[in-house]
Amino acid sequence: MLEYLVFVGAAIQMIGIVSYGRDVIKGTVKPNRVTWLLWSIAPIIGTLAAISTGVKWSVLPVFMAGFGPLIIFIISFVNKKSYWHLTKFDYFCGASSVLALALWLITKQAELAIIFAIISDLFAAIPTLIKSWQEPETETVAPYLAGLFGIFSSIGILKMWTFCELAFPVYLLVINLALILIISRKRL
Repeated sequence: MLEYLVFVGAAIQMIGIVSYGRDVIKGTVKPNRVTWLLWSIAPIIGTLAAISTGVKWSVLPVFMAGFGPLIIFIISFVNKKSYWHLTKFDYFCGASSVLALALWLITKQAELAIIFAIISDLFAAIPTLIKSWQEPETETVAPYLAGLFGIFSSIGILKMWTFCELAFPVYLLVINLALILIISRKRL
């Protein structure tokens, strides 16, 4: 019965993404395209690696953590004024993220794939963490709060409590909390 909780979590994650997507179209938030593109790739790879080791529905929130950013990346092209201007540092983080994914492709081991996917996702997050610190008004907490619910739903139905099942959700918990705190710090 608890496994149905991940579907509720995925639905809430989608609500957060739709809310953020609406704000992107209106131009009230400005996503960093490097971050959002790479945020779509790393969790999907983490999902595939976890599934290859037998993880079942508990990986759905990790998949949603990749699917949602892919939608935001695509939406960021709708309003030409709604994206963050990229710097050399953004491209460096993007290249580091891609390198981590390439290392996973070379190793082809599920545990290493998840480690490299987490490293990749973290490098992808750095530009948005910095942007959110410097200009928190260019972000909103909606997708990160919704992501937390998805993560908790995933952790709530864990059966094996293995590295492959737990690593990416714990990482997503930390990065979502960090973004929420950074974006909200002036309001708190």
